[in-house]
Amino acid sequence: MSTYRIQGATGDWEVVIGLEIHAQVTSNSKLFSSSATAFGAEPNTQVSLIDAAMPGMLPVPNRECIRQAVRTGMAIDAQINKWSRFDRKNYFYADLPQGYQISQLYHPLVGEGSITIEADEKAGIPEDKVIGIERIHVEQDAGKLMHDQHPTMSYVDLNRSGVALMEIVSRPDMRSPAEAGAYVSKLRTILRYVGSCDGNMDQGSMRCDVNVSVRKPGEEFGTRTETKNVNSVRFVMQTIEHEANRQVDVLEGGGKIVQETRLFDPNTGTTRSMRSKEDAHDYRYFPDPDLLPLVLDDAFLEECRASLPELPDAKRARYVGDLGLSAYNAAVLTADVDTAGWFEALLSEAASAQGKAPAEVAKQAANWLISEFFGALNKLGRSLDDSPVSHEQAAELLALVGKGTISGSIAKQVLEIMLETGDSAGAIVEREGLKQESDTGAIEAKVDEILAANADKVSQYKDGKVALFGFFVGQTMKAMQGKANPQVVNEILKAKLG
Repeated sequence: MSTYRIQGATGDWEVVIGLEIHAQVTSNSKLFSSSATAFGAEPNTQVSLIDAAMPGMLPVPNRECIRQAVRTGMAIDAQINKWSRFDRKNYFYADLPQGYQISQLYHPLVGEGSITIEADEKAGIPEDKVIGIERIHVEQDAGKLMHDQHPTMSYVDLNRSGVALMEIVSRPDMRSPAEAGAYVSKLRTILRYVGSCDGNMDQGSMRCDVNVSVRKPGEEFGTRTETKNVNSVRFVMQTIEHEANRQVDVLEGGGKIVQETRLFDPNTGTTRSMRSKEDAHDYRYFPDPDLLPLVLDDAFLEECRASLPELPDAKRARYVGDLGLSAYNAAVLTADVDTAGWFEALLSEAASAQGKAPAEVAKQAANWLISEFFGALNKLGRSLDDSPVSHEQAAELLALVGKGTISGSIAKQVLEIMLETGDSAGAIVEREGLKQESDTGAIEAKVDEILAANADKVSQYKDGKVALFGFFVGQTMKAMQGKANPQVVNEILKAKLG
């Protein structure tokens, strides 16, 4: 088993990683008010009196936010606490109008669960690994300070104030940047499948606090630092890489690691100190007197569980077991909920168009989607979301290949034209005269010409150089402009060459 280690002057060091992920709950309104949550609105246009902490305003929990957090907990096989409570976390910050944050400390909504990250030898993850999750608690977000609008003043935007967050706290179970990156990616995939968070890290709807410490292998945990609000998987991995090496340098230089909050600079790939964490324990938590405890009944929990979709691990296993896909293809197709949805729509349409069961066309659809379609979209700088080719049009193209109307190589040409024009595959094949030639007489005539022109290679083939068979196939296909039916070509050549 390969192990990630940092090479220091005094020997190897092990990195210990725990992540706190703040995921914005998918809901039309905030956790305790009816204000909208749309991204990109003008500053301070989505703020109620509750969000602005006006005197006398009382919070009322948003049922949908609680429901989404429960569904997320169920998706990671976590304990759902029927009784939970909101607490006040007291601290002063300019974009926190109340002077406290409504959160959960002592009695969170969701207890212990886990996520399994898959083996990836290339990334340095030799085997599947279970990452423990300590809790998921629900809390309200703060506002946002803007420092670049005026040379001497900062402005406050309270649009985010009161937005519902799930704080998903992992155990310190990760031991490499690769494991942490895989964990964040897997968690984001699950959130998107469930529909409880869109996972858009670039828009701030999923942010990661990275806790890092180092130790000699087998020793007690070292002092950790927390790097706040890292907003991409790549940056999470860079943060860990830099911070772990920085701590090793400090310790080997005779210094001590200070428990502190740090910030990551994406321009330099380094972290810098933000504030000391010496008084981090003194938030003076106490139960929020304006909110009754949350009490969940069995009917609510049953509704939450029934609403869960097929999750990525189960879907991947079904693709391998029922559809016969390779483990790699199944992993690619299930890594994103939109990709999986597109594939399943394509599969249904392709099976219908070819009059076959979905399992009979699954490999064809998966191989084409991953090998051809994704590559063609990537060249255009486009994704499935803005693809000019629908899954119905793609299914028609696959049906033309499946029925032998066009060859696989011609299908690539047809796809290029489809992406450029938006025309259907059938219309393009008719217009361009691309139908596959299955006339044995015409193909046989071309084969005879090619064998006659390459008598030396025919002799070599018959003397045992059987690899030349591919040369004859290629020459025949070239002579017929790629329109010859490959199966017919192979049969004729085998007969002619004996």
